[in-house]
Amino acid sequence: MENPTMIHAEAVDAMEFPELSQRFNVQGVPQTVINSGGGIFTGAYPEPRMLEEIKRALKN
Repeated sequence: MENPTMIHAEAVDAMEFPELSQRFNVQGVPQTVINSGGGIFTGAYPEPRMLEEIKRALKN
């Protein structure tokens, strides 16, 4: 059973998996996709900003 309080992350090479790149409309890297598209942001963010983006995505 998965623990809903835990975060699961995966890194995918967009060049090696073009079907995933197309599915999530990857146009830049790194691109972060939360909950299969509930939140998407592109670029390397400082940790506080990344946490804001994650919280915003989880509210949706």
